[in-house]
Amino acid sequence: MNSIVLLGSTGSIGVNTLIIAKRYGIEIEALVAGQNIDLLNKQIAKYNPKFVSIANCKDRDRVNHSKVFCGESGILELLEQSKSPTVVNALVGYAGLAPTIRAIELGRKVALANKESLVVAGEFIDISKIFPIDSEHFGLWYLMNSRPISKLYITASGGAFRDWDIKDMHNAKFSDALKHPNWSMGNKITIDSATMTNKLFELLEAKWLFGTTNIDAYIEKKSIIHALVEFVDGSTTAHFAGVDMKLPIAFALKERVEDAILPPVDLLKMGSVEFLPIKADRYPIWEIKEHILANPHLGVVVNASNEEAIKRFEKDECNFFEMSKIILDAYKKFENIKARDIDEIIEIDKEVREYVKGDR
Repeated sequence: MNSIVLLGSTGSIGVNTLIIAKRYGIEIEALVAGQNIDLLNKQIAKYNPKFVSIANCKDRDRVNHSKVFCGESGILELLEQSKSPTVVNALVGYAGLAPTIRAIELGRKVALANKESLVVAGEFIDISKIFPIDSEHFGLWYLMNSRPISKLYITASGGAFRDWDIKDMHNAKFSDALKHPNWSMGNKITIDSATMTNKLFELLEAKWLFGTTNIDAYIEKKSIIHALVEFVDGSTTAHFAGVDMKLPIAFALKERVEDAILPPVDLLKMGSVEFLPIKADRYPIWEIKEHILANPHLGVVVNASNEEAIKRFEKDECNFFEMSKIILDAYKKFENIKARDIDEIIEIDKEVREYVKGDR
């Protein structure tokens, strides 16, 4: 069956996925959205899904569809009833973990844009069922081509505050952190980009996807180079592509793409490109980079504390740098904890959130 289930249909990844699906005649069996019911209704009218799920049951009457699930359990029930071989998971945050696990249990391929699934529980996820939609991991996959590698690199834009004076960053507001220089993304990932937590997550994802901890990240302000691979033969290749997620989405849905998805990068007009180190004075979360790559099971601690810290920052209950302090404090508190299964992951997530919420 040439169809997909799309989780997170109203976000930027979801919208681009629908564009690619239409291009290749792929049917949309199910749409899962959050609270943007107006856009969801437009998608329902255009793509005629068999099933729909939304975040809040109170919005059910606003949805123009006869088969509407709601809440976290609704997504899992929708997955049970659907038949599509591919599930695109573009949900944001920890909420994306349970659907990833259930989809794999049901034998589906997961086109994964939900970073938190691997960050929180990569040890318990069958990586063979995952195709990454992140531009960085797609770039690494595209370059590697089953050749022996010695080191992987991903790039970062530097986020909203990359050019700010550090002393001014102490007074930065939530709205300031949303002004990303290169991308248009949702609130959480844009905040994570500003703190560099997003890039820490991507290093953890790469560890699980490609089975190595010999990974690093550098700032490349133009966001033209997304990944670099050093091979054991001494050569290095780089992945150049425009700032557009349609290319990794097309490969995730089709596996083989032989037509033009994006205009090529004109290297002759690109000008100079530089790679800058990520420094802990501007991005304090970077202090734990080496430790967490060596102890990737602690991703659940970083993710839970990060989600709670972002909520505080949005409510103006902490400043920009205090978000990282909250995460680093929780990381130290729970550094000796290790889950043995998914149930323990869920318990640790709850414990960390309770600890962070109680630390007022």
